[in-house]
Amino acid sequence: MSERGLELARTKMAEADVPEAAIETFSRFYRILESGQSGLIREDDVEPLGKITRHADLEISADDAAEALSATAIIKLNGGLGTSMGMDKAKSLLPVRTGQGRSLSFLDVIVGQIRAAREATGAPLPLILMNSFRTQADTLEALAPYPDLAVEGLPLDFLQNREPKLAADTLEPVSWPADPSLEWCPPGHGDLYPALHASGVIKKLLAAGFRYASVSNSDNLGAAPDGALAAWFAASGAPYAAEMSPKTPADVKGGQLVVRKADGRIIQRETAQTHPDDMATSLDPQRHRYFHTNNLWFNLEALDAELERTGGVLELPLIRNVKTVDPTDATSPEVIQIESAMGAAVAVFPGAEVIEVGRERFLPVKTTNDLLLLRSDVYELTDSGRLRATVPAPLVSLSKAYKTIGAFDARFPAGAPSLREATSLTVEGDWTFGSGVSATGEAHLPATTEPATVPDGAQLTATGVQGTGGGAE
Repeated sequence: MSERGLELARTKMAEADVPEAAIETFSRFYRILESGQSGLIREDDVEPLGKITRHADLEISADDAAEALSATAIIKLNGGLGTSMGMDKAKSLLPVRTGQGRSLSFLDVIVGQIRAAREATGAPLPLILMNSFRTQADTLEALAPYPDLAVEGLPLDFLQNREPKLAADTLEPVSWPADPSLEWCPPGHGDLYPALHASGVIKKLLAAGFRYASVSNSDNLGAAPDGALAAWFAASGAPYAAEMSPKTPADVKGGQLVVRKADGRIIQRETAQTHPDDMATSLDPQRHRYFHTNNLWFNLEALDAELERTGGVLELPLIRNVKTVDPTDATSPEVIQIESAMGAAVAVFPGAEVIEVGRERFLPVKTTNDLLLLRSDVYELTDSGRLRATVPAPLVSLSKAYKTIGAFDARFPAGAPSLREATSLTVEGDWTFGSGVSATGEAHLPATTEPATVPDGAQLTATGVQGTGGGAE
């Protein structure tokens, strides 16, 4: 059954002009899936990370920082469509701040960070995006107003690969005539490696004199170019490094690095690789103090050598992701998506390093909860393009009424409320916010039987709407 499935999948990928490295990577994972391996990493088989170097303790001269940045390229993973928020285009095109008299998308802020770092250090700092087939056209169009962004001899982007979704009962490529595009899925951000290899981007970077790469997600505006980190990584001589951050109450998901007892190697464990019985322990900040920011550093020569040795097929662990073929229809057929995590490459490189960074290096937007926070007055956009927290960030929890970006924007027509005085904001009902609304302390809006309105100028507290003479409309 599965041999037929693999052959059908390989043929489908070849006919779609998927590069050979991606087909071979998929085939390796397929055989692991066929063998019944779940990819789960049990708690009894690992230990937490010990004490690690702290970004805050680095003492780096301005000259050393500038020198390291001059040999560094910035790579952003930009294949995400933001489907969990009801989007059908690159999440990086979503407005996140206002500035210079206009709305600024994630991509605009990233470009601002690159420009500011170039001006401050003189480093060329190429920005290269890993796009998907669905994000490439819109993204390159959005970059057109920045003609100074491109670095001679280097592309602005390269394409991530795609692979067929597999019917859960047969492990054969699923057929979905209603929308054939849904027969395909991205292979997870572990696809960075075969995509870098197949596109030739890594060779072009080396030929242009670059020796290091800083890689992060385009929806994480905290991962701005950082000369101190670049200099630390260059001096370490490590082939690979990962940025780790201490857990906060908001960090209930995401990957973490652990030490494998069997050989003492650092490995990555994603949420999808955690056994349900181990989930509580894996999230315990007393045992596992750090979470993985998905900000990585590569020595390009070491990475290129490993990709050449393996033909672009790094031996990363499988992530078996069970979905429905149409993610918006829970009754559509169940499929398996073969995925991998780019951070799992930590186990591939002997001598890999980790470093503790502050929360300011991790500001992702995975939900509209995160988006509200970044659009609020908790953060300010500095001249260097960085988002700086003016107060400790409150925990935001919005009801399902705000899940999609369309519904979210409709309920905040005047923009985000002030959250500077809040420790948390919990919205259980369906509320549309007026202008000049502020939240204080553990602000809470209760569930509603009908849509309700928070009046202009209202104050939200633990007991609901205050300061408007009677409450909600």
